[in-house]
Amino acid sequence: MHDHNSSESFSSRIAQQLPYLRRYARALTGTQDSGDAYAAATLEALVSDRSAAEQTSDARIALFRAFHVIWTSAGAPFETPEKVLERVAHGHMSDLTPNTRETLLLKTVEGFTVSEISTIMDVPEPEVRSLLDRARREMENSVAGKILVIEDEAIIAMDIQAIVTSMGHEVTGIGRTEEGALRIGRKQRPDLILADIQLADNSSGIDAVNKLLAEFGDIPIVFITAFPERLLTGSRPEPAFVIAKPYTEEQVRSAVSQAMFFSSTETLKAS
Repeated sequence: MHDHNSSESFSSRIAQQLPYLRRYARALTGTQDSGDAYAAATLEALVSDRSAAEQTSDARIALFRAFHVIWTSAGAPFETPEKVLERVAHGHMSDLTPNTRETLLLKTVEGFTVSEISTIMDVPEPEVRSLLDRARREMENSVAGKILVIEDEAIIAMDIQAIVTSMGHEVTGIGRTEEGALRIGRKQRPDLILADIQLADNSSGIDAVNKLLAEFGDIPIVFITAFPERLLTGSRPEPAFVIAKPYTEEQVRSAVSQAMFFSSTETLKAS
């Protein structure tokens, strides 16, 4: 009976971490379909062989470690992208040093420590640190563009603006309500949107983003929110980059540089 309860408890903990693996897989592969396929394969592997999971009592580390066994054995392939932005991203990804993107996502978006990343990726800690340094250089040197910030708290908005302008990006404006965000976005099409989801007048940053996407098409989105669980629901489409408040400067820099890198277009390159 004890073993059954233990197994059920571990399965429950794995299930709780699945939205975060799906987030990671989407950011890594660039598409929700491909990311979900890897997440599903990871779950199947854990179900059929518990030995990989039992190497650690931490369900989250076990889940991500199992993912990486599949990811590396498959050669980290990409599906042939159908959209223009995804084809651009596919080309950019092939230029990255192996393992840098994975390491950066694990550290700054998923919040794993260097020691935990070492366990997940099965590489020594000094190599993890080296990969992190290289990843930051490669991502931040990728491309600059115009950013719309949707955030109702003035101090946070100013902080975000300072971070992204220090990276070489231009902030086109700060929308504190849905109406304000739409006005700024329509005046000058952004290359990336950084958005909170709950705004000053109880309007929705998500609604503002969806309306701008409906008008302009593909624009990379980074959500910075105190309510990340509202976005990691399994519904489609899900954002690849979701940062929880309170955030760190490193998280913002990482997500912005990766989103820009991943979704850059000829327009961005010329700006």
